[in-house]
Amino acid sequence: MSNSVAISGLQTTVCGIHFRNPVLTASGTFGYGIEFEKLCDLNDLGGIVVKGLSREPIHGNPPPRLWEASSGMINSIGLQNIGVRAFVADKLPLLRKYRTPVIANVFGYAAEDYVEVVQILNDADGLAACELNVSCPNTRHGGLAFGVDEVALGDLVSRVRAVARHPLIVKLSPNVAAIEPFARIAEQSGADAISLVNTFVSLALDARTRKARIGAGYGGLSGPAIKPIALRMVQQAAQAVKLPVIGIGGIASGEDAAEFLIAGASLVEVGTATFRDPAAPVKIARQLGNLLPGLGVQRVGELVGTVRLK
Repeated sequence: MSNSVAISGLQTTVCGIHFRNPVLTASGTFGYGIEFEKLCDLNDLGGIVVKGLSREPIHGNPPPRLWEASSGMINSIGLQNIGVRAFVADKLPLLRKYRTPVIANVFGYAAEDYVEVVQILNDADGLAACELNVSCPNTRHGGLAFGVDEVALGDLVSRVRAVARHPLIVKLSPNVAAIEPFARIAEQSGADAISLVNTFVSLALDARTRKARIGAGYGGLSGPAIKPIALRMVQQAAQAVKLPVIGIGGIASGEDAAEFLIAGASLVEVGTATFRDPAAPVKIARQLGNLLPGLGVQRVGELVGTVRLK
């Protein structure tokens, strides 16, 4: 397949945003994007989802913060970031020279935190969308994560939707008994799209010291180990709502990406694979383009939601 045909077949539009290809970087795994400009051509990425942004800078959790697990990785970075104002002033201007859509991941510990961050981003030039990380503890109401509390999730998304000027993506937590109710709540509360899944709460232990291998104790499991579960949840969520879905979880090849599209995702995000190869999202997009003829389609959109479970 020629490069021009591959590029044409990979182009897609979601939430009014044109993507050169459907393979984006996942939040928390690609910094603020600009740090990777010498490691891969940022113009070849489908999109850049920057690491989570908070109202004020956060130093993060104590080390160790990463542990290589079987077929995956456990992390507990603690959402370390420079704060939304520094991002808008120092990082976003550097990304404007690239044509790749930039999506800001947003988090907080109370609904007011999310609202303030999104209001600051409203006036930021060069931003395509906001992605809400709802896996954070709601410190105003007992510490239960927004993403596992139906009432809190609905309230949060509604309040952010009321002020947001950019398309609003809600990144759902997988740490729930059933994903469908949370996908529907996001839709009913004003989300323009949903992304899933975030990491699974996990624990790694050192048998000799009997201590956790992560400084904060628990961490989030990502990588190939979670792919089958993530794929199932993406398919279930896509069946439950009419919103575009962005699939995340263990994507390391073009075929992995195709599977998520077939399950119902319109876009995918690649995270853990970039730790092994920072250019992984670009390579995955190229592999996906080369796969299209063998899958009997000319454009990636023709794959979306074509799953046959029986």
